[in-house]
Amino acid sequence: MIKVNQDYLKLRGSYLFSEIGRRVAAYADANPDKKIIRLGIGDVTLPLIPAVIDTLHASVDEMACGDTFRGYAPDLGYDFLRAAIAENDYRARGCQVADDEIFVSDGAKCDCGNIQEIFDKDVRVAVCDPVYPVYVDTNVMAGRAGNYDEVKGLWDNIVYMPCNPENGFTPDLPSEDPSEAPDLIYLCFPNNPTGAAITKSRLQEWVDYANRHDAVILYDAAYEAYISEDDVPHSIYECEGARECAIELKSFSKTAGFTGLRLGYTVIPKELKREGASLHAMWARRHGTKYNGAPYIVQRAGAAIYTPEGKAQVRDQVGYYMKNARFIRDGLIDAGFQAFGGVNAPYIWLKTPNDLTSWEFFDYLLKEANVVGTPGVGFGPQGEGYFRLTAFGRYEDSVEALERIKKM
Repeated sequence: MIKVNQDYLKLRGSYLFSEIGRRVAAYADANPDKKIIRLGIGDVTLPLIPAVIDTLHASVDEMACGDTFRGYAPDLGYDFLRAAIAENDYRARGCQVADDEIFVSDGAKCDCGNIQEIFDKDVRVAVCDPVYPVYVDTNVMAGRAGNYDEVKGLWDNIVYMPCNPENGFTPDLPSEDPSEAPDLIYLCFPNNPTGAAITKSRLQEWVDYANRHDAVILYDAAYEAYISEDDVPHSIYECEGARECAIELKSFSKTAGFTGLRLGYTVIPKELKREGASLHAMWARRHGTKYNGAPYIVQRAGAAIYTPEGKAQVRDQVGYYMKNARFIRDGLIDAGFQAFGGVNAPYIWLKTPNDLTSWEFFDYLLKEANVVGTPGVGFGPQGEGYFRLTAFGRYEDSVEALERIKKM
C-alpha cells in the first residue's frame, strides 16, 4: 500500500496568506459595497517598467522567427543574464562573484524552499522569529522540524532566534556551545516581515560565527534594492569570509515588479564546501535534474533592468514604493502607534493597540477601516501583538488607508 509523506501532515493549517485571502473574500462577499484596500500580501501594483516591456516585445518577436527561436533554456541560466547580474549586483559593489556562481531560477521563494534539499535531514536549522513562513514550512516538509508545541507555537527541532524592539529586530548570535550551535542559519535582511536592516559590522559577526561553527548561512536579500542607509550591506559577500559560509538568494519580484513574470537567482561560491563536497556542484546537479530553466523572454526582460534606462526606471519604481513606506510609517507614529521598518524595506511593522492579538487586530482593521494587513503571529510566536503593512499599494490607496486607520 502506498504511504504519504507524514511530515506534510504536520504542517499547521493553511498557508498564512491563504487564510488571509479566505477571510478577506468572506468579508467582501458579505459587504459588496465596501472598498477594501489591500496592504497585506507583498504583491506589487505598478506596471512593468518600459525597458522591460520593450524587451519582452522584442524577445517575443524573436520566438516567432526560426533563426532566433529558443527552446529549452540553459538550466543554470543564460550567459547574458548571469553576466549582467554578476557585474551590476556584485562586482560593481566590490564583491567577487563569478558569472558561473549564479543560478537563475523562477523566483527566490522556490530557491529558499528547495535549497535545503542539498543538506542532511538531521542538520539543526535556525530561523529568526518572526520569520517568512516558507523557511520553516519547507523544513517541516523535509522532516527536520520535529514536533510542534501547541502551547509555545514552536517546532522542537528548530532553533528560534527572537527579534524584538530590544535587539532592533536583529537576532542575537546563537549558542557557542558546539552541541547547540545551528548548522543551517536563515537570515533575511532587509527583513520580511519587520522591515529591519542589519549593519555591515553586525552581519560580519554572523559570518564569523558561521565560519567558527562550520555552519552555512542562507541569506535572503530579496529587498536589497530598498536599502537607503550607507552602513547597510546590499550583499553578504561584502563581508570578509562570506564566500566560505554563505549562500545568497535574490529576486526580481520586488526589485523590478516581476511577481507576475517570476525570476530570481541564487549565488553559491565555489569555495563553499562541507564534508569535502562542493555545495556549488551539488546545487548545479539538483538544478539540472529538477529544473528546465526560466523562460528566455523572462530572462531577457531581467537583463533589461541592468541597462542605463532600466536602472533609472527601477530606481523610480523603488522610490515610489518607499514614498508609500515613509508616509505609512510616519503617519502611524503621528497617530500614536509604535511602528518600525519603512526605511530600508517596503514593510512597516507595528504594535497592535490596546493589547489586541494579531488576528483580533486583523479582523478589527478589516471591519472598521476596510484595510487588509498581515497578522504578525503568522510569522511566528514573537510576532504576536504585531502587524505588518506593505508599501506596495498605490500611493493614493496608502493615503486613504492611513486616513481610515486614524479615524478608527
